[in-house]
Amino acid sequence: MHDETTLLSTLPGKRRRPRSMVTWLAAAGVAALAGVVGLALMLQTGSSAACAAALSGKATFYDIAGGGGNCSYDGPPADLMHVAMGPGEYADAAACGGYLNVTGPKGSVRVKVVDQCPECAAGHIDLSKEAFAKIGNPVDGIIPVTYTTVANPPLPGPLTFRVKEGASQHWFSVRIDNTGNALRSVQAKTAGGNFVTLQKYDYNYWQADSGLGPGPFTIRATDTQGNTATVDGVKLAPGSTQSSGVKMYGAGANTGSASGGDAGAPAAQAAPAPAKAAPKSASPSPSASASASVSPSASASPSATAGAEIGVQPLAAATLDVQKTSCG
Repeated sequence: MHDETTLLSTLPGKRRRPRSMVTWLAAAGVAALAGVVGLALMLQTGSSAACAAALSGKATFYDIAGGGGNCSYDGPPADLMHVAMGPGEYADAAACGGYLNVTGPKGSVRVKVVDQCPECAAGHIDLSKEAFAKIGNPVDGIIPVTYTTVANPPLPGPLTFRVKEGASQHWFSVRIDNTGNALRSVQAKTAGGNFVTLQKYDYNYWQADSGLGPGPFTIRATDTQGNTATVDGVKLAPGSTQSSGVKMYGAGANTGSASGGDAGAPAAQAAPAPAKAAPKSASPSPSASASASVSPSASASPSATAGAEIGVQPLAAATLDVQKTSCG
């Protein structure tokens, strides 16, 4: 067994708390491994089969201790429904921000991927204790489950951007949240410049190691389902979370307003539940209106005006392309 405490202390960002359970069931067989590889590919490529293909495996639970996991989020989802994946499914943070539907002996739950479980073998997922209790008896410790990825689940709120501490005009790094699906690619540019493709690191930040200048930046994100959002006015504000007021996809995505957390304590974000739970609201920050447009897809999507807010300063205009319909 890996020395989890030693391993995690070498990784950047806040990591999972080692669970108290010491023993595990035997590693999954070849068939289970093949299924997990398939799920990992779905998380990264957005295969249409992701809405239907379910894997059989096992689930345990752990305490994230208020952290945001290996995915470096500001904290756990407000409803505490989250999951850590084994290295094969976590896939160097490719799974971060996506959702799973998990079914156990007592029912089903929807969870957000926020963390990596280094010691979890193929087919083994590690749920929050709250999520585990909804589908199994915590006394059992380990339960059989089936789970599948969710394409285009209901979104908990608008896109948020956190520029990493230590970023400068010579080194740029950003984390994006409230994406619904895992992200496939992120590009960024400054005014008058060309888009630069950012490199993703296993702690869920997208980086330009040579920097992008002083900003502000235009950031274009594309998820595994082909949805693309472009947001202007992201500022070089290390350690602060900025909210665009624009959602990644979905009818009516460009309505309403959003709030941003301050640099030291960003507000927690609500995670979507199978019954489309309403996103958690936070105290308002100064805001300015931002226009947003939706490009046509198979069916017409509306254009509207959205509010945009940041912890200190608002983002500028944002555009949104919706390219695929939801099956979440």
